[in-house]
Amino acid sequence: MLQFLLRRILAVLPVLFVVSLVVFLILRLAPGDPAAVIAGNSATNEDIAKIQVQLGLDRSIPVQYGIWMGNVFRGDLGFSYYLNKPVTELIAQRVEPTLSLAFGTVILALLIAVPLGTVAAWRMGGWLDRLLSGFSVAGFSVPVFVIGYLLIYLFAIRLEWLPVQGYKTLFGPRSVGVWDWMRQLILPWMTLAMIYVALIARVTRASVSEALTEDYIRTARAKGLARSRVILRHALPNAILPVIAMIGIDIGIFMGGIVVVEGVFGWPGIGQLAWQAIQRVDIPIIMGVTLVSACAIVLGNLLADLVVPLVDPRIRIR
Repeated sequence: MLQFLLRRILAVLPVLFVVSLVVFLILRLAPGDPAAVIAGNSATNEDIAKIQVQLGLDRSIPVQYGIWMGNVFRGDLGFSYYLNKPVTELIAQRVEPTLSLAFGTVILALLIAVPLGTVAAWRMGGWLDRLLSGFSVAGFSVPVFVIGYLLIYLFAIRLEWLPVQGYKTLFGPRSVGVWDWMRQLILPWMTLAMIYVALIARVTRASVSEALTEDYIRTARAKGLARSRVILRHALPNAILPVIAMIGIDIGIFMGGIVVVEGVFGWPGIGQLAWQAIQRVDIPIIMGVTLVSACAIVLGNLLADLVVPLVDPRIRIR
């Protein structure tokens, strides 16, 4: 196990390096000067030059990148150009809302999608199977922000059941109760889970339908086991592995959805922080969020690899 973890960590270090380098070059070579944006429209060239010197933007790109990487190895992601606060502190302040949104969405999507895909495979060709196919197409086709605004209009404006925007923490001096905390998360969870439900349900349907053609399933049926027991005890445990692998692989898509959902619902998470930084050309925050997101994707894939042997003992970590 330890050797496996070390190999995976060593394998992803070059990936993280390339990601950080590419993003850094894109930001530095893109049109626009962060110093000019910070100085404002009425600033003179001398004012802009002073800001460039203060931020280190007057140095060459390789030197700037080298300084940034050296600070990263010391756990320092730099200071925000606009907020004048450590990027690490700003990201840490946004972790709880984003994790609340992410974990709740994954749990909700699994609770809905796995039974839905299993039943669709059980009743393949029936009305539920056709309904799932249509829902999957809609889930992939409709943009996330459209789903979010529709849910806001229905449940927050028309029915007035749920709050529209904002986030109140579950911990700290201004914390709220568990129900109030979950109530504000229902609409963001539903919005972000729509894509994952469509995706996981289709993968579950395909995996279960394939498992139902295996010899051990025919043997179980020949023994007289009920069809529901055959699916739940034999087909589904063997069909769940592609779902676990897919969750780990699609974390990148999930992160993109988080940025959109946090923007729609005014969510004070990491995605909202990244979007505001892009609008302000706040390069330290953009670089910090990109690096943290890349690490989250790598960690998600690693956890998926570790969970698979727990689900299927035939698979061993080497």
